[in-house]
Amino acid sequence: MAGQEIFKAEKQDGILWLTLNRPDKLNTMNMAFFQGLKGHFQEFDQDDEVRVVIIKAEGKAFSAGIDFMELGGLIQGEGARFRDELSREILKLQDCINAVERCRKPVIAAVHGPCIGGGVDLISACDIRLASRDAVFSIRETKVAIVADLGTLQRLPHIIGHGWFRELALTGRDFTAEEALAMGLVTRVTPDRDALYSEAEKLARDIASCSPLAVQGVKEVILYSRDNGVYPGLRYVAQKNAAILQSKDLVEAFQAFMEKRPPKFVGD
Repeated sequence: MAGQEIFKAEKQDGILWLTLNRPDKLNTMNMAFFQGLKGHFQEFDQDDEVRVVIIKAEGKAFSAGIDFMELGGLIQGEGARFRDELSREILKLQDCINAVERCRKPVIAAVHGPCIGGGVDLISACDIRLASRDAVFSIRETKVAIVADLGTLQRLPHIIGHGWFRELALTGRDFTAEEALAMGLVTRVTPDRDALYSEAEKLARDIASCSPLAVQGVKEVILYSRDNGVYPGLRYVAQKNAAILQSKDLVEAFQAFMEKRPPKFVGD
């Protein structure tokens, strides 16, 4: 599997734990990281056994962002041809983050410690974000004379609103887990990492217990409606439900209700 040395992937009971495993580098993102991220999420999307993905990290930081020691070489050059090549390289890196959002399976980010720059790009592409109390976030790019270009500027306003977003993006300042909770970037803050992972697993199990057809359909409709508007979104969900309303999972839901037992959904 691509990027195996940088990631650890463990699957259990429909939950896929993807661990960022570059602790000695604060889980900074080099080219192998981006390629591995895309490869993993393409596989998760196609694996029917995976119902939810949780991203967590080893070491002191969730991610300190881009590995400038390695990727800094991308900006060494001049002339029109170089600028065109640089633009295409940025698009490739964007596509690796986009793979997280495109994955049909819901993705939960469990954040501890620093989550800086590219780390915010990554969690912005996730569906749900949780944090331990020691988490610190920053859209750091303006502090280092860069325009954030991997998705934060496009996704985060839809998550926290333009008021908070513009302050954070323009100042590049650090903000705490409690601030992230208040603005809606994260939905829960836990005392420590053990509690963080326990809470993430509980949430993932709640999602995994639902019909995967419905869960994946909800994610697709959310993203389509965000990008296309209310009325196109309504037409899209009408088509989506017309396609899945005759599912075996729906029959199972009714039978379970009548028999007063938890449903057992199979995604069919």
